[in-house]
Amino acid sequence: MNQNNYPEIGGKSAKKALVLLVIVYIFNFVDRQILSVLAEDIKADLSISDSDLGFLFGTAFAVFYSIFGIPLGKLADVWSRKNLLSLGLASWSIMTALSGTAKTFTALSVYRFGVGIGESSASPASYSILSDYFSPKVRSTILSIYSSGVYLGAGIGLFLGGWILQLWTNAFPEPSNAPFGLKGWQAAFMLVGLPGVVLAFFTWNIEEPKRGASEGIETPEEPHPFKMMMKEFIGVSPFGLLYSQKPFKPLIKNILIGLLIFIICQQLTVVTGDLVQWTAFGLGAYFLACWIQSLQIREPATYEMIFGSRAFIFSTIGFPFISFVTYSMAAFGPAFYMRNHGINEGEVATILGLMTAFFGTVGVISGGVIGDKLREKYVNGRLYVGFGVILIAIPSGIAFLYEENLYLSYFYYAFFQVSTPMWVGIAPATASDLVMPRMRGIATAFYILMVSMLGLALGPYSVGKLSDIYFANGFSEAEALRTALALGLSVLVISAVALIGACYYLPKEEKTRLERAKLLGEKID
Repeated sequence: MNQNNYPEIGGKSAKKALVLLVIVYIFNFVDRQILSVLAEDIKADLSISDSDLGFLFGTAFAVFYSIFGIPLGKLADVWSRKNLLSLGLASWSIMTALSGTAKTFTALSVYRFGVGIGESSASPASYSILSDYFSPKVRSTILSIYSSGVYLGAGIGLFLGGWILQLWTNAFPEPSNAPFGLKGWQAAFMLVGLPGVVLAFFTWNIEEPKRGASEGIETPEEPHPFKMMMKEFIGVSPFGLLYSQKPFKPLIKNILIGLLIFIICQQLTVVTGDLVQWTAFGLGAYFLACWIQSLQIREPATYEMIFGSRAFIFSTIGFPFISFVTYSMAAFGPAFYMRNHGINEGEVATILGLMTAFFGTVGVISGGVIGDKLREKYVNGRLYVGFGVILIAIPSGIAFLYEENLYLSYFYYAFFQVSTPMWVGIAPATASDLVMPRMRGIATAFYILMVSMLGLALGPYSVGKLSDIYFANGFSEAEALRTALALGLSVLVISAVALIGACYYLPKEEKTRLERAKLLGEKID
């Protein structure tokens, strides 16, 4: 502890917090990823399609994760971050366990909504704690270590889900003889969900660092944190525009934006026939538009620091489209191997689970380290890692999808898993570097929202829908899914173009950050 009774920057408490937050992120992705290895059984049991699976894995989770992530990100900026994290952890763990009681597509969708709401509290709070606990010089490395929980959790989720499913099914081939009549996929949800409630008691005892301490920037305490959060909740609705002294013009603009979103989503519904997908996505897009409009009215400084930064906008487009690919592969990777190579849930759980955990962790941590090293020499050093990801992901993805030899396919899959996570710690570090400490929760919540809407809500659904279309046109289920996953790689072109834009604007905008903040009325000591 220092003289002000705050933990030391980079000290023992910081390292303890990092370890505990990595464990929380592991639980986060165990609960999120387990659906993919259970997908074939859920599909058969609930009589749903690949696009329905994509909706459950992606949109059902992502839209609510996005909408609630903004107000909870604000709460992370003004309230106890470890308390917010603990309450969120307990709630999403309970909703994961309740997923095991679902007997219909609708019920499972509702529980996935709940998991999304609970998990939306985790990353804004964690990013904020870690950004204040460690020096900006190692921020990419620290956030990459934290983000290793994504791949450890995804791997463990695959491993546990697959083996629980297989062992339970072998033990109770007739579900009516199983405890409470549970099927294997239902038991898996329950058994991985409940331990998170216990972990929440440990996270409640994390020591919080002083906000802004790692950069020597004083950040005053907010006396009314929940009032600020409620303003942010109101801000994701049209009512947030009433804060304006002249609300008529913003409301008209909002109505026109809402009408445009409605027309686009209505047409997509006509084309695809998926009312639930495009209703959910349209609501998410509309609430995002409402929030951006109201933020401009309520917190013009925060709005200008985020949306006045072209580097921020380009990076929060470029990186999320990489996640379009990674979430699609995460959602359908197990099904791809089961359909194309004829392996069972146990083998998928073991091989893909271990590979995802090991190679994904190596990739995300090495990406952060490489990014920080390049950042020492080049202003755009961290962004260069994103280009490296794209250059490796496309050939390795095509190779593992079309290689007929199973073991060679695993070999190429390992390359894919090492390369594609390298951006994960880079992106939030870039976002944090472009705003002031008090804005980090909102900035990272917006970044996560973009990952959720562009990557998670669109990726798995789009690949699932393409798979359904190819299957309806005479492809086998195996070939339909393979082709859909391969076509999904094409969105990396969007990522490359956006990252070029970020590289163009980042040097100037990062250099003028404090100057711009002062001009916007921020107090900087």
